[in-house]
Amino acid sequence: MGGTGAPEWLIREDAGQPVLLALYLRQVLGIRSPDELPPLRGIPPRVNERSEEEQALLERQWREYWAMTVEPQAHPSPVPLELVDGFDTMLALPAEGAEALRAAIAPHAAEALAFAQSAHARYRRDASPGTGTAYRAYASAIAEHERQVGRRAHSFELNVQVLPLAQRGVWWIGSLTIAVTDGLRGDVAAFDAAIHPIIAELA
Repeated sequence: MGGTGAPEWLIREDAGQPVLLALYLRQVLGIRSPDELPPLRGIPPRVNERSEEEQALLERQWREYWAMTVEPQAHPSPVPLELVDGFDTMLALPAEGAEALRAAIAPHAAEALAFAQSAHARYRRDASPGTGTAYRAYASAIAEHERQVGRRAHSFELNVQVLPLAQRGVWWIGSLTIAVTDGLRGDVAAFDAAIHPIIAELA
């Protein structure tokens, strides 16, 4: 990742349980945002009988929770956070201002936690042949970018969440964070092509 004085890049790849949990809850609560991000695979839609006002409040509180989950340093809570019963240490919400969300997610705790744990374990298993494979995927894209622009890549930081989404693709979900479908991540040539524009934007 660069010697002394050279540009450095830091890429963290994971299928973070808090992110998986948030997306599962998004789906079972019928929350639409972020609009461009596809749903998770294999989670049947639920019927939610809420008024427009109740749904709008829930969506706003979920968006705040999502921002804190994806990039906690960039989105600190203005009030103290409290763990939510049933979610172990995976989910904390602001002590004030998230009452609607806290009540709505409570019935889904066990299933949401089980989903997040199993999807995370599957990612770890698929990624286990060696951490070098993840490093190589990004290193080759950076090397190609450097060849194209004729200079060293600038220093940058990128977080990659590998998720079981229903559509293949790459989406920005934070200022330094992207979501990539697990199927695309496992396809070396397709992932290489998909990650190039991301690297070009950052480096």
